[in-house]
Amino acid sequence: MSRIDDLIVEYCPDGVEFHSISEIFDLKNGYTPSKSKLEYWTNGTVPWFRMEDIRANGHILFDSIQHVSQLGVKGGRLFPKDSVMIATSATIGEHALLKVDALTNQRFTVLSRKTQYVNRLLPEFVNYYCYVLDEWCKTNVHAGGFASVDMEGFKRYRFPIPPLPVQEEIVRILDSFSSLEAELEAELEAELEARRKQYTHYRDELLTFDRERES
Repeated sequence: MSRIDDLIVEYCPDGVEFHSISEIFDLKNGYTPSKSKLEYWTNGTVPWFRMEDIRANGHILFDSIQHVSQLGVKGGRLFPKDSVMIATSATIGEHALLKVDALTNQRFTVLSRKTQYVNRLLPEFVNYYCYVLDEWCKTNVHAGGFASVDMEGFKRYRFPIPPLPVQEEIVRILDSFSSLEAELEAELEAELEARRKQYTHYRDELLTFDRERES
């Protein structure tokens, strides 16, 4: 981590800059086009993301499980590519980076960088930092029958804006860890499959008996 420390000393010796989420991002709520209008859900080409997409495909999303038609898009406007959707109701503490213009359902608040911050914040850095924001969300929830994040506090949340070289190095390091984790998971899965086959072989061999010769 000394490389990060060196970059901070070089580029922001007085500390990292912070601004509120509402200052940095445009915040929009997701929604579900009316299910009663078949034309909204027929021959859809617009990605419509839900929690199921994160569970199936992780925290960087290029396409969705379900799609809607352009007719189902309010005002014809989509959440722009490189926005982050973060769960602020129901299953709180999940987020994903959208790598395509898209919609989300109403469980998500979508954070899109304002014009003046597009060149100051890398979407990949925002995505990684949202793991920290997830934890804040989980501990700042309104009590009641339906869990929801304290959105006034959410808007005031102080989000860091390190210099770009610092963001780039953080992303590089975390990407490396993510790649290593994926490789280890693949190796472990392959090893587990080999052990399953070995177990099946020996189980079948140990439980297979020659028929007793008839007298």
